[in-house]
Amino acid sequence: MAVPAVGQPQAPIRLALIESMSGPFANTGEAVFRNLLWAVERINARGGVKLPGGARFLQLDRYDSKGQNEEALSALRAAMDDGARIVLQGNSSATAAALIDAIEKNNERDPSKRMLFLNYSAVDPALTNERCSFWHFRFDAHADMRVTALMQVLQEDKSLQRVYLIGQDYSFGQSVLRESKRQLGEFRPDVQIVGEELHPMGRVKDFAPYATKIMASGAQAVITGNWGNDLTLLVKAAREAGFNGSFYTFYGNALGAPAAIGDAGIGRVVAVADWLPNVQTPQSEAFYQSFRARFPKASDDYVHMRMQLLVEALAQAIDKAGSVDTVAIARALEEANVTLAGQSGHMRADDHQFHQTLVVGVMDKQGTPGVKFDVEGSGYGFRVVKTIPASRTEIPTRCRMSRSA
Repeated sequence: MAVPAVGQPQAPIRLALIESMSGPFANTGEAVFRNLLWAVERINARGGVKLPGGARFLQLDRYDSKGQNEEALSALRAAMDDGARIVLQGNSSATAAALIDAIEKNNERDPSKRMLFLNYSAVDPALTNERCSFWHFRFDAHADMRVTALMQVLQEDKSLQRVYLIGQDYSFGQSVLRESKRQLGEFRPDVQIVGEELHPMGRVKDFAPYATKIMASGAQAVITGNWGNDLTLLVKAAREAGFNGSFYTFYGNALGAPAAIGDAGIGRVVAVADWLPNVQTPQSEAFYQSFRARFPKASDDYVHMRMQLLVEALAQAIDKAGSVDTVAIARALEEANVTLAGQSGHMRADDHQFHQTLVVGVMDKQGTPGVKFDVEGSGYGFRVVKTIPASRTEIPTRCRMSRSA
């Protein structure tokens, strides 16, 4: 009979990243992979997660969803067959909703293969409200929370009279427009909405017609939740059309957008984030410099603090659970409270929505006061103009979670 060698390393804990690694949004998937890989490497460098049978490393496996829900579901089945019980995804709320449904059904059908879903970017509010699930945890501020943060800056622009709303035509884009209209009515009823438009996600190659409409409307600002190429192409088209207004964005701070906008974005492009490189504290600067040392190419420069906190929270939960049992980890995650590089966050058990400080930044040239670091070697960065504590963006939940687990 074979006897395991003393000190034989335990099998790693597999994390399955299901994301677009090809197609029009491949750059967003690769950015996620770099961030999660860096976080996993940090945990493993500390010796991994401590369990009664010995410490275990984390292993990040990537699965290409190709930007399609059916491909994502196929990847989920492959990850399950490969032994993964923790799934990570975020760059589409529609895909996240499909994964939640599939995981709910799997976990009910086969308790021996229960899976957890950790979401870092799918921000449709419904995912922690009407569609909340015990098996799903969201580590990004949802769309309504992000709109609330943007409104705290927009409210201060007293010269603003006309805005244009545009977004991707799926659950997330629809929710951004819906909540923007509601909050404008509440906080800036004097502002006129001069245009409202949804476009196909990932299929528009020429945004010139949309830019023409924005120009014709007389809008002074655009509010958009667009991301990836849909954001980059939109701002490029607006710039080429001569639009000189402001862009209030969720994701205008990276993935090609600053370089595409150029000087026209100085003082005009506003972005809300969980963290920005120019958050001026020694801890934050060291955190950012460490990431750039690991990924020195300018094109790889896109740091997601929330993804770092996600992996830290997972490691904390496994340590606390003392087990890789899915239910035990989920219950520990409900009490997650983590800090990294001066940024803290905690999970709300009622709906599995993470809460952390948000920041709003305005685009400016690198080297101007408050802009030590640029984005992706573009020469442009974001100066933090508003820091918003978690309590200011916390929104009551409509979640009625089943806790039969």
